[in-house]
Amino acid sequence: MAVNLKYPIGIQSFSEIRERGFVYVDKTEFIHRLVENGKYYFLSRPRRFGKSLLLSTIHEYYNGRRDLFEGLAITKYDHKWKQYPVLHLDFTGTDYSKPEGLNNLLNSMFSKWEHEYGIQESNPDLGVRFGDIILAAYKNTGNNVAILIDEYDKALLDTVDNLELQETFRNTLRGIYGNLKKMDKYIEFAMLTGITKFGKLSIFSDLNNLNDISLHQQYAAICGISTQELRLYFNSGVEDFATHFGKTLDEAYEILKRSYDGYHFSPENLIDVYNPFSLISALDSASLRDFWFMTGTPRFLVKMIQNAYFPLQELNDIDVSTKDISSVSLSFDDSLVPLLYQSGYLTIKSVDPHTGFLNLGYPNAEVERGFLDELMKIYFPKANRGTAFSIGKFFKDVQEGRAEDFMKRLQSLFADFNSDAISLVDLEQHYQDIVFLIFKLLGFMTYVEYKTAAGRIDLVVKTDNYIYVFEFKRNKSAKEAVDQIDDKGYLIPFRADGRKIFKIGVNFSDKLKGIENYIIQE
Repeated sequence: MAVNLKYPIGIQSFSEIRERGFVYVDKTEFIHRLVENGKYYFLSRPRRFGKSLLLSTIHEYYNGRRDLFEGLAITKYDHKWKQYPVLHLDFTGTDYSKPEGLNNLLNSMFSKWEHEYGIQESNPDLGVRFGDIILAAYKNTGNNVAILIDEYDKALLDTVDNLELQETFRNTLRGIYGNLKKMDKYIEFAMLTGITKFGKLSIFSDLNNLNDISLHQQYAAICGISTQELRLYFNSGVEDFATHFGKTLDEAYEILKRSYDGYHFSPENLIDVYNPFSLISALDSASLRDFWFMTGTPRFLVKMIQNAYFPLQELNDIDVSTKDISSVSLSFDDSLVPLLYQSGYLTIKSVDPHTGFLNLGYPNAEVERGFLDELMKIYFPKANRGTAFSIGKFFKDVQEGRAEDFMKRLQSLFADFNSDAISLVDLEQHYQDIVFLIFKLLGFMTYVEYKTAAGRIDLVVKTDNYIYVFEFKRNKSAKEAVDQIDDKGYLIPFRADGRKIFKIGVNFSDKLKGIENYIIQE
């Protein structure tokens, strides 16, 4: 019988994990490296990847709580375990829809520290108050201050569609973070974490000594669970998982890898990192679900998707430079790729040794399936609430070669197309992407812009017994689409395949915001 492990799902307190006997993946070697080799750090990682737990662990280190670290890697080093004052700012769990949201949070934290360190007079300027608190903490204790800032970007991400409020928050935060340089001689250590690293917001304009370790090879596994850590800490849990599903241990590891592994946070030596929340949730429940997506898609990402254009079929094969993913902008006019990378929806799949360019794609099956499903909800919010479109029936129609039936269902689905949810700059491409999305979500082999000697086919879908060749037109006619398939010999590459071939011409109408007519020929 395997050892019964206690999984710390949703627990972000290092002391609670250690005192209550939950599994703790030892990240203290990284903390030793941080405190020994530098002073100011920034780390970007996706949500629910362990950033809060990392800061909680550092907090207890600077509290001098050596008892919590017994048996961990950091205790083999000669640390003094001195107690320092710790200012830990957590920007999660606050409503930033109104201007007072950020001020109320900061006032609450600052008032607590002002009381603790005996500051009688409160300056109305929040930035000045924070500087006064740092100085008072130093004077009261005789020790420099450790400053930990969790999810520094939360207020900015929550206001992507309110530029005026975002600018107000930006100015407030700039005043807060500016103290990290002004009060340097009183600071022992400072670390900021967040989902994104902004390149154009000038939040850190005065803090040019901040060491961004987000892409550093030596810190690639500082959050999340590496393959080695999975086998070291969770092997008995994987054994239980394998037994539950009637699989061998190796098969269980492979299933978990396909579902939750594949994150790479450095271009050098691509170290595999698992999504920790999904992984331990799967082991705890002995089930395979999209746990990360079940906790919700960030509102800021939905807003950005709705206002940006990107070809869906290209998301699993994007070439960029390291600079392209190092910082993001919240402008709707800029590329979504850096945001998708830093948010965890894309990862580094490979690096070209000659050019240094990074190839990005979905890290694993959970992310690809969950992201496409989230897009489906945006485009078709009513798709599963009584429309003529049924996912199950659509799948069966495609699988069994009932082209007329699934095209009718597709036509009914477009009647519920949420055209307000997306930018309509390139509507023809959106139509093509949405059809791609539907077939891809259902697990069919789906190819967009399929290359042939005579040109590119808009869409090819393959099942065990059928091949569907689609050509799309916009504000023209379905006949023109079918004629193009014939004129350019698009079916020639499939003639020797043996599967039955359908050619389908589809005309989309801007007026209808959907399928006006279609022609199916065998």
